[in-house]
Amino acid sequence: MEMGAGRPPRLELCGITKRFPGVVANDSVDLTVRPGEIHALLGENGAGKSTLVKILYGVLRPDAGEIRFEGRPVVIRSPHDARRLGIGMVFQHFTLFEALDVAENIALGLEWWPGRRELARRLAQLAERYGLELDLARTVHDLSAGERQRIEILRCLLQEPKLLVLDEPTSVLTPQEADRLFVTLRRLAAEGRSILYISHRLEEVVELCHRATVLRAGRVVATVDPRAETPASLARLMVGDDVREPERRHPDLEAAPVRLRAHALSLPPDRPHAVALEEISLELRAGEILGIAGVAGNGQRELVEALAGERLLPQAGMLELMGEPVGRLGPAARRRLGLAVLPEERLGHAAVGAMDLVDNTLLTAWPQPGMVRHGTIRRRQVAALAATVVERFRVRTPGLEVPAAALSGGNLQRFVVGREIAQKPKVLVVDQPTWGVDAGAAAAIHRALVALAEEGAAVLLVSQDLDEILRFCDRVAVLYRGRLSAPMPVGEVTLERLGLLMGGAGFGTVRAETVS
Repeated sequence: MEMGAGRPPRLELCGITKRFPGVVANDSVDLTVRPGEIHALLGENGAGKSTLVKILYGVLRPDAGEIRFEGRPVVIRSPHDARRLGIGMVFQHFTLFEALDVAENIALGLEWWPGRRELARRLAQLAERYGLELDLARTVHDLSAGERQRIEILRCLLQEPKLLVLDEPTSVLTPQEADRLFVTLRRLAAEGRSILYISHRLEEVVELCHRATVLRAGRVVATVDPRAETPASLARLMVGDDVREPERRHPDLEAAPVRLRAHALSLPPDRPHAVALEEISLELRAGEILGIAGVAGNGQRELVEALAGERLLPQAGMLELMGEPVGRLGPAARRRLGLAVLPEERLGHAAVGAMDLVDNTLLTAWPQPGMVRHGTIRRRQVAALAATVVERFRVRTPGLEVPAAALSGGNLQRFVVGREIAQKPKVLVVDQPTWGVDAGAAAAIHRALVALAEEGAAVLLVSQDLDEILRFCDRVAVLYRGRLSAPMPVGEVTLERLGLLMGGAGFGTVRAETVS
């Protein structure tokens, strides 16, 4: 019998249209989600997924079209309206307060207060029912990404949602945490709840979802059974063409010169809840891509800041770049020696939202020959470099004069990654380069990173995407609570082993993943 047979669809979007100046984000979109179904919503960056979900959750209002929920037309004016209908949302970026405990964070997301004892009782029931155990007294900043996600899901489940919307739910999870999440989602679907699942990880869509709706340029181009598809065929539907990932032939690195070396690099935290770096040692050679895996919040940000020169080290010799001790040098001096760094936060750190693409190019490219002469900015040369980046990385933008904040997240990521690679650095440190981007953009970024390494540059790739690390890196190390494991050749590691290291196994202490 077909899923949801005999019952009206849980959700019907009929001809949903939303226009913004110069773009139609959603163009007569039809989508149906049935009771008990895990339904994937797929598309390139800028395809209209985020706009559609914001309309569904009451953040935006459609210009045309109708929303039907359980067979009747509804108007969703706010997230409050959505929750009253039975629509719950787990956002890609967790909406939690680090200094508060689990119970306090859950209470802040509720529209009613049952009292702490009743809240604890109901949470215990939900935790046992869905395998989402948590200690209500623990402070959020002490929790892993998987545990933080459980807070978000439990907060939604307390409101008895009939439809749960998940946006990139596995982007910061270990493989073991992702497997546990899938068990929970299957239990929810088996009870008749509906799940709208947004992800760029097409392998998990094939594994988990019953149907998938694919958007391209704001329009529905296909609704398919992903179990009858492959990640490659789904990517082809999203992009409109075959997605070509590069082949990585691992070079012989024995004779390659060391471009970046860390000697027992240690750095205390400089802000609340930051991670101390402890005795980090590594060597990065010319032509190598070295992957740094780890769950978010284990010192990735602090390590990238230390390598970039945003934080100076206690001793100059803790870090060597091109054979020179640079631990006490700032970012500009390190860039002159050939270092390029791309931080994880693309808007506000990698790019200034209010500045146009030309000025954002100048932010890091100014030391390049021809960009500045006798203290005067040569804007024509800078604009030419910006145009090259836009063309090479297929950045969707009306022009170079638009502010960076006007680009979609995926297109801004294409731009800032391309900006650094186009400068042909000798050493590139890149943090989460394909986080939140579609298959086509990810492939373009991967091709550029591989080509850069093949030209002799040394690449340090910090990523939570283990498939990315295992496919394109020559060696991989794991960062856990500010400590770095010994790098291992990728041919000697498995997803299971990486997942255990990411959870703390092998670092002297193993932190329990769940607390009952």
